[in-house]
Amino acid sequence: MIDPPRADPRRVRPASSRMTTVASGSGTPDAPTSPRGMSSARISLGKVLRPESKNYFLLLGVTLFLVGLGLVMVLSSSSVESYEAGDGYFGLFWRQATFAMIGVPLMLIVSRFPARFWKKWAWAFLLVAMGLQLLVFTPLGYEIGGNRNWIEIGGFTAQPSEAVKLALVVWLGLVLTVKQPRLLEWKHALIPVIPFAGLSIGLVLLGGDLGTVVIMALIVFSALYFAGVRLRYIAIPVVAGAVLFLIMAVTSANRMQRIMAFFGDGKGDYENADWQSTHGTWALANGGLWGVGLGNSRAKYGWLPAISNDFIFAAIGEELGLIGAVLVLGLFVFLAVMFIRVIRTSDDSFVRITTGAVMAWIIGQALVNIGVVLGVLPVLGVPLPLLSSGGTALLTTLVAIGIVLSFARERGRPASQQSRRSPARRPQSSGVTR
Repeated sequence: MIDPPRADPRRVRPASSRMTTVASGSGTPDAPTSPRGMSSARISLGKVLRPESKNYFLLLGVTLFLVGLGLVMVLSSSSVESYEAGDGYFGLFWRQATFAMIGVPLMLIVSRFPARFWKKWAWAFLLVAMGLQLLVFTPLGYEIGGNRNWIEIGGFTAQPSEAVKLALVVWLGLVLTVKQPRLLEWKHALIPVIPFAGLSIGLVLLGGDLGTVVIMALIVFSALYFAGVRLRYIAIPVVAGAVLFLIMAVTSANRMQRIMAFFGDGKGDYENADWQSTHGTWALANGGLWGVGLGNSRAKYGWLPAISNDFIFAAIGEELGLIGAVLVLGLFVFLAVMFIRVIRTSDDSFVRITTGAVMAWIIGQALVNIGVVLGVLPVLGVPLPLLSSGGTALLTTLVAIGIVLSFARERGRPASQQSRRSPARRPQSSGVTR
């Protein structure tokens, strides 16, 4: 009898061995073998080419549009100021463009960080930011317009209070998430939020920057609101903050002069306390419906101080008219809608609280800035987010939006990519043929 041909053990592997490889490895069968015995590599691009959510792209798109519009308006409104300072017509624009070229890639990098990263480093961020704010009281700090909230190192200037706002947003999200089950009790709702947030706000207040303090207080109250803290608990720090605001206003002659000018004492005295407000109104009126044309502002010829910063909305209204001003308002409304969509589509308390605080920061600051230009609010000296000149403010705002983009990314994963099921294991043969 002729024996049947035997299988070459080098070519055939037992089925059980193949199943073991699938179960204990990466969940994929063995790679095919080339004739030369070298396995062909298979590159998985699933994570690289993973589609993002609609919220991600809409939020990113409106942010980039605002940054681009801001660069155009900074160039237009600052050309005269830059030339008179000896930097040429493009001096301030190139500085702002440099920060934009740093900030936009940084925003995209930050958008790749998961939420657990921010939870892990929230305390460290807040402590470091508060340490930077202390530098304004050292020889590195200097004063602008009565506010000592800037530092200068080797010709580079920065405003540490912007970093404090960013760190405060993340820290509030972490602490209130940890305290979530106990927020119905006042002591857990307000401690440690009020002591630490009050300390960070107090450091900025010591420098005299009341406008930034108002925005930081708005961030804290909004975080408490989105965390579900009872309104009567929030009313306590609101009343305390209002009393402190009045004390700081009364004890400063400059602030008191601006407040009295706003309420009617000195209205029309445009050569003194009411200079900025009056000329801001005149710039808006000069723009009319369609504007005087891009680059044709008259207010930038020394008539309106800080036109590229705190009063850039006046330059927008003058050069682009009512149409351009309404467009800017619509863009910020759309930005707010995107923040709300991220909040509504998430069931993570950290995401909801942090996104709500970022929304209060950016949208609230925009409304305050526009309200000052329109004469609805007294002059507070806060920039228009993403549009006004100012490198530190632009960088921190873009990083804050990058954090929200990271939340939109995580929420926007397709279900098949959020939780991939491992391949089903086949039952291994027991060796008994039935």
